[in-house]
Amino acid sequence: MLQQFIMIFSDPVAWAALATLIVLEVVLGIDNLVFIAILTNKLPDEHRSRVRRIGIGLALVMRLVLLGTIAFIVGLTKPVFSIMDLSFSWRDMILIAGGLFLVWKATREIHHLVDPEPAPTLYDTPAVGAAFSAVVVQIILLDMVFSIDSIVTAVGMTEHVPIMVIAVIVAVIVMLIAADPLADFVQRNPTIVMLALGFLLLIGTTLIADGFGVHVPRGYVYAAMSFSGLVEGLNMMARKARKKKAEAGPS
Repeated sequence: MLQQFIMIFSDPVAWAALATLIVLEVVLGIDNLVFIAILTNKLPDEHRSRVRRIGIGLALVMRLVLLGTIAFIVGLTKPVFSIMDLSFSWRDMILIAGGLFLVWKATREIHHLVDPEPAPTLYDTPAVGAAFSAVVVQIILLDMVFSIDSIVTAVGMTEHVPIMVIAVIVAVIVMLIAADPLADFVQRNPTIVMLALGFLLLIGTTLIADGFGVHVPRGYVYAAMSFSGLVEGLNMMARKARKKKAEAGPS
């Protein structure tokens, strides 16, 4: 085993594949992290960090389990049935279901934010345990979707399982480090919540399109997200400048 590991990493191509895969896995993890941040910010302060770590830990477990069943993952990409000219595999159906869930969840949260008299949700009740369980269940469902997408990407990048394992672990460590700062930033800036929900709508739509065989390059998606984030950053700077000016008063 050790000899095989040394042989793999004695090849410069393996290091290049590892670096590329780490970047891809980290970028794919952003989707997962945004969803976790929005959900956990609904919980009481003392439970948020714990649930984030549970969610990210489950994501790591799911990814490693899936890596241990490469034959199963490859089987998920094989067509199960066809409708007219479209063939659907188990992966396609999972992506479509996950995308629909993301679109539904983001739309519901946006409606809750813009409705002047929103109906109470499970998170608004005093039953903290119920809210805690609801958040964990939703994180598990989306972890499964994002994990399958992540591992299918990894399998397409390299045939070496050790490279996949290292890339997945590094990506999850980055998610663990970034989870609390990202969630706190979203919590401090309410307008970011709407932007993040817009990102979830975009990601959900992309997953649905991918499930129907229409592949949208992730570079386009993340370029759009980055541009939107840049514009919102400029808006935040402008609001901060106006606030300072108002506090300073007329000169």
